[in-house]
Amino acid sequence: MSDTINVAAVKPTSMATLLFTPQQIATLHANHQRHYAEGHDPMPVVHLAVPGHEHHWLLSEIDDDIAFGLCDLGMGFPELGYVDLNEIVDATSSFGIPLVNDPDFRATAPLSVYAHHARQARRIVLDWDDMPPSGTTPAVASEGGEPLGDDATTVALPSAEDEKPEDDEHVMPLAQFLTDFSTPLLEQISKQTPVLYDGTHAPWQDEVLASLQRQPFAAQKHRILACYAGLVEHNLPAIFLNGEMGTGKTMMGICVSALMQRGFSRKPVLVISPPHLVYKWRREILDTVPDAVVTVINGSNAIRELQLFRKRLRDITQSGRPHYLVIGRVRMRMGFFWRPSYWTRPYRFMATLSDGKQRLESYPAIACQHCGSYCTDSEGRPLHAGGSWGKERREHCKNCGAALWTMRHQDNGEQTPEDRLRKFLGSLPGIGAATTTRLLDTFGTETLETVIDDNIFDFVNLQTADGGFFFNDRQAERLEKALGRQEFALRNVSYQPSEFVKRFFPRTAFSLALVDEAHEYKNAGSAQGQAMAVLCDRADKVLCLTGTLMGGYASDLFYLLFRAMPGVMTKLGFGVAKNNSLAASETNFMRHYGCLIDIVHLNQEGESFQTSRAKKSTTSSRKAPGFSPLGIARFVLPYTVFMRLSDLGDNILPDFTEETRVIDMPVWMADANRSLTQQLQTALREALAHRDNSLTGVVINALLRWPETCFRDEKVVHPHDKQDLLAQQAALYDADTPTPKEADVIELCLAEKALGRRVIVYTTYTGGHDTSTRLRNLLQAHGLSVAVLRSTVGSDAREDWINDQVERGVDVLITNPELVKTGLDLLAFPTLYFMQTGYNVYTVAQASRRSWRIGQKEAVKVYYACYAGSAQVQCMELMARKIKTALSTMGVMPETGLDALVEEGDGENSITEALAKQLLGRA
Repeated sequence: MSDTINVAAVKPTSMATLLFTPQQIATLHANHQRHYAEGHDPMPVVHLAVPGHEHHWLLSEIDDDIAFGLCDLGMGFPELGYVDLNEIVDATSSFGIPLVNDPDFRATAPLSVYAHHARQARRIVLDWDDMPPSGTTPAVASEGGEPLGDDATTVALPSAEDEKPEDDEHVMPLAQFLTDFSTPLLEQISKQTPVLYDGTHAPWQDEVLASLQRQPFAAQKHRILACYAGLVEHNLPAIFLNGEMGTGKTMMGICVSALMQRGFSRKPVLVISPPHLVYKWRREILDTVPDAVVTVINGSNAIRELQLFRKRLRDITQSGRPHYLVIGRVRMRMGFFWRPSYWTRPYRFMATLSDGKQRLESYPAIACQHCGSYCTDSEGRPLHAGGSWGKERREHCKNCGAALWTMRHQDNGEQTPEDRLRKFLGSLPGIGAATTTRLLDTFGTETLETVIDDNIFDFVNLQTADGGFFFNDRQAERLEKALGRQEFALRNVSYQPSEFVKRFFPRTAFSLALVDEAHEYKNAGSAQGQAMAVLCDRADKVLCLTGTLMGGYASDLFYLLFRAMPGVMTKLGFGVAKNNSLAASETNFMRHYGCLIDIVHLNQEGESFQTSRAKKSTTSSRKAPGFSPLGIARFVLPYTVFMRLSDLGDNILPDFTEETRVIDMPVWMADANRSLTQQLQTALREALAHRDNSLTGVVINALLRWPETCFRDEKVVHPHDKQDLLAQQAALYDADTPTPKEADVIELCLAEKALGRRVIVYTTYTGGHDTSTRLRNLLQAHGLSVAVLRSTVGSDAREDWINDQVERGVDVLITNPELVKTGLDLLAFPTLYFMQTGYNVYTVAQASRRSWRIGQKEAVKVYYACYAGSAQVQCMELMARKIKTALSTMGVMPETGLDALVEEGDGENSITEALAKQLLGRA
């Protein structure tokens, strides 16, 4: 007979002992001890089942009460992963049927083989055709490949060789090194790095791609097949498709998902998209994949849609039609409502009465519902139940760390939809009771609710019956800024969608998570990044689409890697610390593969030591641009498929050139710049002498901005005391006289118009120090048709707005590069001019490629402008270094554009600190 366990009597601390035999426990523990070994794939040890139900577990490892194995809960898609034995007991206890440990089970193949057959059968199977006999150990096939052809794409596994840095007094530039030693390097790489895709693939993959409604180019097809080979055939947890802007990453991602649906799993595909591209993804999927079904999560009914989708999961996998769930990035991280949740447990104590006698008394106290320990105050006394405890913030048990709160639905009370709408509108700037009433009378409650919940930025562009805008430009700009700071749904979602998916969807409910614009999830404390990690954890595989894999710092890549494949990073020693923080792992990653500058400050004055001449010192660290070749070999090459526009072949894309234009200042402007610099230099010295660092940012921003706004009087005041004037400079140019850089823009735009080419001019000063209005007037004075794209145009309406301006015959488009860096094709503007770049590599890289895309017929020219002898030169030097680092992860040696400003060996990473040092003579 089978061994049965009475789950109702099991205690969590003895779960493994009660469920397994001593021999099974020993084998499970031994497998766990070897789980870091390369190629680790043990045989299953235990088969647990619930008789009469489709619940099975094949377990191969155990650590305490956490087991690893293949789990099948009867949903139609068995999954590999970790499971808490306590959860198994809790789940099976609801059936009232004993849990069975099958003593006759003998594994005949590694766990991955069982998983493969389970995915095909959509349930755990214990025997199949050509199954090896019991007691044999299947041979493990070695991996390798032939050298690649010219057009082959590789996804290489990392080498396990020891990392031994070598010191050498002679330094050779990387470009020269690659040129001189390319042949032996390629030979060595082909020996040490197994090739995962060499251009060969199964015939059915051609059939699937040929059946799509849109066909990829040959170069795109190779990348699609390489992604599939890495994810499925070589079982990598994640792949980064690092393609230049305009290479068709959306199309390639959809094609990979089509292959996954045919050759890997029929489970739905999850798409995580920027909010303004949600419906573009829907359109692209429907235009590409035949018979596809797309569910969009982009409104206040997000939870209801997710509930319905979850109920249909099993039908979806069996329907035969490809299903996609597209969720907007902002919507996925919306908040939720919660309340305290704890166990009320009597606390008994001996109280001393006034006559000295003692009496047993008690009161209801707050206790953890997981471990039973009391929650105490600062003096160690158990807290009284009830009251306001736990309502201000989410509390956790100090003993076991369990959450003492739970999510809840919002209490809407008797509030009507109109009342909720009036309350919401009244919270927005510039909208009072009269405007609210006029909005309701004009558009109605239902229409306004729909507009606000579907896309909040459509609200600022409401049009009246006569075709005009309800809000003027100033009102629209204020509203868009306010709406951008609010992450809400008018009907108020009770749960955060990503939290709902984490709690109520199966562990691997999706076959693939497609993450669009993946680089936007790189920030350490980003709520979007954390939500991305949660959603990716519910997918078998992850495919990240990005045009700029890293922004120059190793930490950028660290968080992307951890969120896409936490298991790999944890095995390599870059996991979460006991305090649930990744800070230590990030620093360790930076020291191993990035660039950290340690600064030692020696205090030569002040404190002294009575018995020695030692000096007090403090050490601080800061990040610098850079990523080591070792990091590229270990974390980039094994998991990344590269695609450049030049890879598409001849006659698909036109020529692309970049040029840095260093503009000289006239004498009077250079003198004024020098005078302003000296005034700010004196103020900064005095502030730093008093250990006041608050002026550094103010001073540097003023020096960077002044050449662009020297047509205005300049007054720089102290950020704390607005009356303290630090420096001032009178205006140098009137409204009709262009500055040297403006004159350069005008000259270029007139020359391009003569050639029949349109120009887009990027300026980062579009807010309080706006330069776009003045530039538009100057260009119009020279007979050019000019349009200014502002943030008041909703993100999803910008493409139509730009097309409308082109139809009207616009010659020049002025905008902030942040507004067009993603999702827009600016094919009508083959010339791009950066008046400033800012410091964001992602923005510059994305915005500079808006025109050089598939479908462009004109040669594309990109210009970067700065004033000679100004702080702008160093700003662009920093950008060049960061871009050079980012391109190095793609194997690209930049030789044009901003790279002309780079000087090797300069490790300074902060333009603010670099300029401050220059001002103080410490550079």
